[in-house]
Amino acid sequence: MPDVLDASPYDALLLLSFGGPEGPDDVVPFLENVTRGRGIPKERLKEVGQHYFLFGGVSPINDQNRALLDALRKDFAEHGLDLPVYWGNRNWAPYLTDTLREMVGDGRRRILVLATSAYASYSGCRQYRENLADALAALDAEGLELPKIDKLRHYFNHPGFVEPMVDGVVRSLAELPEEVRDGAHLAFCTHSIPTSAADGSGPVEEHGDGGAYVRQHLDVAQVIADAVRERTGVDHPWQLVYQSRSGAPHIPWLEPDICDHLEERQAAGVPAVVMAPIGFVSDHMEVLYDLDTEATAKAEELGLPVRRSATVGADPRFAAAVRDLVLERAGDERGQEVTPCALGTLGASHNLCPVGCCPARAPRPAAAGADSPYA
Repeated sequence: MPDVLDASPYDALLLLSFGGPEGPDDVVPFLENVTRGRGIPKERLKEVGQHYFLFGGVSPINDQNRALLDALRKDFAEHGLDLPVYWGNRNWAPYLTDTLREMVGDGRRRILVLATSAYASYSGCRQYRENLADALAALDAEGLELPKIDKLRHYFNHPGFVEPMVDGVVRSLAELPEEVRDGAHLAFCTHSIPTSAADGSGPVEEHGDGGAYVRQHLDVAQVIADAVRERTGVDHPWQLVYQSRSGAPHIPWLEPDICDHLEERQAAGVPAVVMAPIGFVSDHMEVLYDLDTEATAKAEELGLPVRRSATVGADPRFAAAVRDLVLERAGDERGQEVTPCALGTLGASHNLCPVGCCPARAPRPAAAGADSPYA
């Protein structure tokens, strides 16, 4: 039997994700949840939903979360970590508020949250904390005893997140025709966000051009490129590129777009490209459509060989990384000296989001941070 690992004072882990439709009838209601308050007409949502309808109206994200739940529970059990794992979504069933209500009913009072977003940004961190605050407010209105909630730190540079991506890039390079393999460029892909949101990402002292969002991605990309060079003996040129832009065209967003990048690489005589979606935990809809469908079609049009490497998903090394993060945070809460595990030059991220970190578009309460109204 494994030794018992100590997660105290925590008594549960909540996997918090975006959510996605699981059938054609779910698509528009799901998009209404995502865009609530923006006044977007239903007809426009039906147009946006075409990406989902191409895949039968089913986003893969919920099944991928189920696989991650299984991987976490298996890893915890095998290593003697007695910590139940729950799952809640921001925009589709199982909804966050319902899951928190279930956790309170089960007697959970100290909850750690794992968000399926590895980097600092408003949409990747603070918005999740706002959703947590909304859910706690709903439970408070019902007269329920509120749990204390903490969020695990950003894990973009944890070895258990990075190493599976290194393997994915190496495998994708090996899949390219031998005559173009050594000359292939690496396109490290992540979600584009408005430049104003990027500039304000991370703690206040990190605000500036691109903020922590861009800085963290660049650091991870360099770590992966260095590891690929060590594994293959080839120094592949690389660039951080973006995908999945939305919103008004007059608002500046991070560039270059992956399709524009492929055109530029082909025009420059690059023989092949590996697209590595380092900004995403799993192969959800934006990976399947924006890279596997749209960008791959652009590459075929250009006659440019491309491969897309895998995301981390439910890789056992990622599950082990989550266990490590849980024990790290639990030890810190107990006042023990802990040594956070991180690759690259930036070091481990903060445990507690400080005031002014990834500021909201409009002031809203956010839980699990220094400015939380729920101590």
